[in-house]
Amino acid sequence: MAEKVIKSDAEWQKLLTPEQFAITRRKKTEKAFTGGYWDATDKGIYTCVACGSPLFSSEAKFNSGCGWPSFSAPTDPGDLRKEDDYSLSMHRLEVLCRRCDSHLGHVFEGGPEPTGLRYCINSAALRFVPDKPDGE
Repeated sequence: MAEKVIKSDAEWQKLLTPEQFAITRRKKTEKAFTGGYWDATDKGIYTCVACGSPLFSSEAKFNSGCGWPSFSAPTDPGDLRKEDDYSLSMHRLEVLCRRCDSHLGHVFEGGPEPTGLRYCINSAALRFVPDKPDGE
């Protein structure tokens, strides 16, 4: 794993948009069907918007109908951390970037095989890096 990224709120606010800061540092959630990646189909890698750590491949992305980008698995499970979340008076499993502790979204059961998981991730917590065309 890459070196841990630790910054003050002031440093994060200089690097992130207000929406990115609210989601990644304050655990807010973007409204369903409003993020830039919920229906994206381009091939590439989705990285953490805050630290650049690769998190999800477009190969694991699927349309779950929930309004957020959904993935069946991370590129490397070691790049994520999970925490119990009871913030809405129910139990959910929060997903965070292990490298910088950014809130990404939540993981649920009910995804496609082989994992059966559905990682619902805020678009504002991600940056998409497209695959390079063959020959580049």
